[in-house]
Amino acid sequence: MTTETAVTLPGGEMLTWSDQRADAGNRPLAALVARLVPPGADVLLAGPVDPAVLDALGGARVTGLLRGYPDAAVLAGRVDRVVAAGATGLPADEVYDVVIAAAGLDAVESVEGPRLGWDGVLGRLAAAVRPGGVLLLRLDNPLGVHRLVATSGWYVGRDDAEWTVGGVLDTGRPANLDQLRLRLDAVGLRVAGSYAGYPRPASTTALLATDELARRTTSGLFEAVLQESCTHGYAGRLVLADPARLAVDALFAGRACDLAPSWLAVAHRPPAFGPEPAMSAAGLPTAGGGPGRLPVLLWGGGSDARIVEVVDGPHGWHWHRPGPVAAAATPAPYASREIAHLDPAAPDGPVPDGRLLHNLLLDGCLRRDTALLRRLLRGYADWLTHQAAADPLTGAVALAGVDNLVVAGDRFAVLDPSWRADEPLPVDVVLARALWRFATELLTGGYAHPWTSTLDAVGLTVVLGGVAGRDFDRAVVDAALDVEAAVRRIREAEHRDSRDAERGGGPEAGLRTVTSTDPPPGRHSYQQLRDAWLRQRDENTRLAAALKWTEDLLASREKALRRAEAKLDLLSGTVSYQLARLAITPARIARRGARAAKRRARAAITRKDGNRE
Repeated sequence: MTTETAVTLPGGEMLTWSDQRADAGNRPLAALVARLVPPGADVLLAGPVDPAVLDALGGARVTGLLRGYPDAAVLAGRVDRVVAAGATGLPADEVYDVVIAAAGLDAVESVEGPRLGWDGVLGRLAAAVRPGGVLLLRLDNPLGVHRLVATSGWYVGRDDAEWTVGGVLDTGRPANLDQLRLRLDAVGLRVAGSYAGYPRPASTTALLATDELARRTTSGLFEAVLQESCTHGYAGRLVLADPARLAVDALFAGRACDLAPSWLAVAHRPPAFGPEPAMSAAGLPTAGGGPGRLPVLLWGGGSDARIVEVVDGPHGWHWHRPGPVAAAATPAPYASREIAHLDPAAPDGPVPDGRLLHNLLLDGCLRRDTALLRRLLRGYADWLTHQAAADPLTGAVALAGVDNLVVAGDRFAVLDPSWRADEPLPVDVVLARALWRFATELLTGGYAHPWTSTLDAVGLTVVLGGVAGRDFDRAVVDAALDVEAAVRRIREAEHRDSRDAERGGGPEAGLRTVTSTDPPPGRHSYQQLRDAWLRQRDENTRLAAALKWTEDLLASREKALRRAEAKLDLLSGTVSYQLARLAITPARIARRGARAAKRRARAAITRKDGNRE
C-alpha cells in the first residue's frame, strides 16, 4: 500500500501541520483498547494516537482520521485507510464498532474546513458509532494538576498549536466529568466507565477508575501510583509546586478525580433493537461478548515498556499482566553478578490492602507524633527480622522502601514486588537503606520533623534507626549507601531514570553529602527551590551567629590575656617581687645541685654493679 493511494483527501486537510509530539504517549490506553476491541472490528482513530494503540489493533480494520497530511502519510502504512481532513471529511454513512479520540476533539477539527465546534465534532463522531459500539474520548481538565503547577498561565498560549486557547471560560465545551457525561448522553451515548489520566494530558502513564478513586481515598495502591507517575512525569520540568504532593493530597481529600489532568470516557451506544449485549461489571460490552470487568487501574509502571493492570475480582483487587510475559534476560557467561533484577512476571497475585508506609511516616513527622513513628518503625524493623528469620534478606522485601510498603493494622506487605534482590542483605542494611531514602526526602523536601534541623541525611538515618530500636554504626550506613548506589545504577540502565541524572556524576554521586539545604532531585519546583533557599538562608544565619559568638569569645579571651600580661609587668617591677626573686634564687641553685649529685650517684652505682658482674 503506497502513501499516495492510501491517503484520502476529501478537502479540509492541513498540508503542513502535524499533531505528533515527541513527549506524547498513552500506553495504558493501548492496554484498554486491547481489552475492548475484538478481532475483525471496524475501528476509527480520530486524531493522533500513540503507536502502542496501533499495535493493540493488529487484528482490527482501522481507519485513521487526521487533519494533518504529514501525520496521515506516516499512518498510511500501518492502517487500512487514512482520511486527511477534519470531522467534516468523514463520510456520513460510515459507522464503526469502536471510535477512539485519544487526543480529544480539538485535535480532530481542521482550520482549513468548516468549523463545527466541540459539540459539532462530538456529534459527528457519535454518529459514526454503530449501535452496540464504543467511543473512547479524552477530555483535558482545565483545572487539572498540570495547570495548577504550570509556571505560565493557561491563557498566555503562543505556540502554533494554540491558535485557540480553551479553558473554563469557553462554555461551548465541558469543563468537568459531569458535564462530559451530559454531552455524551445528549448524543445518544451511555457512559459505561471513566478514568482519570495522570500525570499530564499529552503523556499519560496511569489511568485510574474514577469511581474507585473517589471511594478509596486511603488506598495505598493509588497513593503509590499517583506519587510515582507524577514524580516521573514531571522529572526535569520546571513547575510551581510538587505535582506528586498535590495529587496525593487531592486523593486524601477525595478530589483526585477532580484534579486529574485529563479524563477518559468509555461510552457505548445501546443497540437499536434486540436485547442488550453481554455487559461487563462496568456496564460495557466486552470484547469477547462474554462477562468481564474493566480494570480498576492501568499503569505504565515508570519509563519501561511494561503495562500492569489491577482488576477487581471476587476476592478483591489483584494484579494482571496483559499480553505475553517477556522472559528474563539470560546474563552473559562472564558477566558480573548484579545485586538486583526486574522480575518480568511481576507483579502478580492479590494487591495488599492498607495505607502507604511512606505517607504514614510523613504524617507522624509533620504532627511530631513520636509515639506513632516509634510504633511504625519498630513494627517495620520487627517485620524485616521476621522475614529474614536466621538468614539475610533476599527478594522483593530486601529492596522495598517505605514508598513500596503498605500497612494494615500491624501487618506489613510489599505493594509491587517487581524489583528483587539477588544478593542476600543483612536486616540492618535493608532497614538503613529504607530509612536513608525517607530521610533524604524528608530533608530535601523541606518537611517538618521532630528532630534538630542541623542533621544531614546520614545523621537523620541514625536517629530514625534509634527510633526503630536499632543502633546503626557508620559501617551499616555505608553498606546501605553502597547498596543504594548499586540499585540506582541498575534501575538507571533498566528505566533510564532521569531523576538520578539530575544529581550529576552518576546515580551514586552525592549520596553521603545530602543535607537539609539541598533541593529535591528531579522536578524543578519553584516552591521547593524557594524553601531550599530559605533553609540555606537560615543555615547561613545560624553559622553567622555561631561565628560571631566565637569571635566575641576570642576577643574576650584576648582582653583577659592582655590584662594578665599587664598585671605581670606591673608586679615584676615592685620591691617585694625583687626580694622574692632573690630569696628563691638560692633554692633554685640548690635544687639543680641536688639533681646533679643524684645523677652522679646513680651512675656510680651502675658502674659498680657492672664491675661485680
